[in-house]
Amino acid sequence: MVDEITTLCGVEACVLIYGPYDPQLEIWPSPHGVEKVLSKFKEMPEFLQSKKMLNQETFLKQRVLKVKEQLIKQMRDNREKEMTMYMFECLYAGNIVSNNTFKADLNNLSCMIDMNLKHIDRRLDNNINSQVGFEMPQLPPQASASQNGHEDEEILFRNEVNLENEFWSNLLP
Repeated sequence: MVDEITTLCGVEACVLIYGPYDPQLEIWPSPHGVEKVLSKFKEMPEFLQSKKMLNQETFLKQRVLKVKEQLIKQMRDNREKEMTMYMFECLYAGNIVSNNTFKADLNNLSCMIDMNLKHIDRRLDNNINSQVGFEMPQLPPQASASQNGHEDEEILFRNEVNLENEFWSNLLP
């Protein structure tokens, strides 16, 4: 295992193993290799020797802290996904879906809606800014003339569908 660490990490290492039931000392890689690594270590200034040293307690504290941070991030991501799902349930129903909704949930829902509206505004601004300097293609006069009065509604509906599809594609991984 130490051989793999030295190869993967590109560092020199040695191992001295004393067992409680085995009086024989195990040395890796060899007595000469151990002396070489230890002499290099002792030549280093003291602050470098202890720079990345950890005892088991410190290591475990750091590990617990890192896992707690990951847990908090995952809880935040889960909450955001719950609020997104709830937002679309409300949009689909046309009103607030549950009477048991807490004020904090409504505040989170409001923040989620504001965040999504800002994101849509930014995307629209980027699309408009990217088209500045380019002429929009014009429809021929006969194609833009309203034959039965429903073409404008159909165009608006298609634009809304396109915006909704774009919004969903940005939310999904």
